[in-house]
Amino acid sequence: MAVAAGLVGSVAVMRRMTLAADAISHIALPGVGLALLLRFDPVLGALGALLVGAFLVWGVERQTRIPTEAIIGVVFSLALAIGSMMASGEQLIDALFGAPQSLGQTELVLGGVAAVLVIAFMLWARSELVIALVSPDLARTAGVRVARVELMFLMAFALTVALGLRYLGVLLMGSLIIIPAATAKQLARSLDGMQWWSVGLAVFAMLAGSLGGPLLGVATGPLTIVVAAAVFFMSLVTRRAG
Repeated sequence: MAVAAGLVGSVAVMRRMTLAADAISHIALPGVGLALLLRFDPVLGALGALLVGAFLVWGVERQTRIPTEAIIGVVFSLALAIGSMMASGEQLIDALFGAPQSLGQTELVLGGVAAVLVIAFMLWARSELVIALVSPDLARTAGVRVARVELMFLMAFALTVALGLRYLGVLLMGSLIIIPAATAKQLARSLDGMQWWSVGLAVFAMLAGSLGGPLLGVATGPLTIVVAAAVFFMSLVTRRAG
């Protein structure tokens, strides 16, 4: 999950989707609410909502040329309102903040498969994503199907968010995608370096939260993000001192 988050986050930061990551994660709320009402796994409901939301954002952007961040903001607000009306109670709290202790073997296996798919896509489509990021017109000239690549990236983004919902929750998963990547941008001198830094920092924060949470008696998710944010501010100080 952390490796997938690091790879997706590095591209998202370069595409200036920093705030969009947190907003996209909130699109999961209506799916969680619907799953609770129909009594099936909230993660499946969240995944469905995220994929539908990603496709909706892509479709509206293609038709209107409105910036991605603006469209995500509208969809996020709608999803948050609908989700708040549909879901309530302890299960909603778990959806918002995560419940890693409740992970089952099936969820771990499916999550592992999904993570491998995201990682494989990010490595396979890396060149096309970079070209489309630099110049969509140049990418089209080079034979890159920009619309398809952008849709697949948004789907990978949504799947990565879904991977972390059980562990970090709706409110924090977007932070694991963005904060390590933002830190990596401060430390790296190339896109390759940024991706390696982003993955390494995401894994470090995840391990620190997972191992340190039980020792300190605090929740895993919040500690993970606190560690990631602390490293980010340390990188700012280090860069300024350098």
